[in-house]
Amino acid sequence: MYGIDSSFPATQNYCWVETMPKRILSVSYDSVLLATREMLLQQRGYAVTSALGYTEALEHCRYGEFDLFILGHSIPHKDKLHLIQAFRESCDAPILSLERINEKRVPCDLHASPDDPQRFLDVVDDILAGHRDQLTAETSKRQ
Repeated sequence: MYGIDSSFPATQNYCWVETMPKRILSVSYDSVLLATREMLLQQRGYAVTSALGYTEALEHCRYGEFDLFILGHSIPHKDKLHLIQAFRESCDAPILSLERINEKRVPCDLHASPDDPQRFLDVVDDILAGHRDQLTAETSKRQ
């Protein structure tokens, strides 16, 4: 049952704040990997927009507002470069590129391996919690 607590002054103002989930744009050229990543991120409480392929990703990059941009390892290097440029034109959120160990790196905020889903989720959590500086050193050492 709800009621008024008489111990608080009547002039006290209360503000209910509803926190919005962090918004992630996840891009892949592999529909199974994209769906799996989306499911994992949604289970973690994030609002995920998934883009399959270059054209769909480009549309979201230009017109969406996101807190994180994730590029899957199935995206060719050249396409990653173009998508990063398009994303940067409209958003300054961090960019995480998933890459295999010997894969050529793209110039973005962070790089991570796609091979460990738990580690991937931990990296995403840390980025969105604002621990980006710590992660840069960690992810660079591991790869």
